[in-house]
Amino acid sequence: MTVEVARGSIPESHRDLLVRPIPGVLTTMDPDGQPHSVLVWVDADGDVVRVNTTLEGRIARNLARNARASVLVVDPEDTSRFIQLRGDVELVRAGALRHLDELTRMYTPHPRFYGFVYPDEQAARETRVIAVLHPNRVSVDAIHR
Repeated sequence: MTVEVARGSIPESHRDLLVRPIPGVLTTMDPDGQPHSVLVWVDADGDVVRVNTTLEGRIARNLARNARASVLVVDPEDTSRFIQLRGDVELVRAGALRHLDELTRMYTPHPRFYGFVYPDEQAARETRVIAVLHPNRVSVDAIHR
């Protein structure tokens, strides 16, 4: 059973799912109206959820056409516990590389993304952005609320 919580707020009961290194599933809409879901590194900053991507990639192209998206994070220690956030996304360039390196340190043992996870040369071919999801609907499992 799912429970919708106060509009746009991340409940403390499930905030840990967004600040621990647990991958989430980001869903955007393709041009033909079909959903496109991808596993992503995710974090929270207050009541917004952030994902790092590139302007050249499918995620950003989809969001440029339709800024609505959802993020689902499931607790790997108890798969009946989850949070889903739906809302509008803004793409922010400022601080995107710093954010990517923060996510890299959170999710991996590496100090930065380029040169460790991806080759240094890849950085010149990509424009990093932070996809900031401003939730207008937040749902959690009813059991753990």
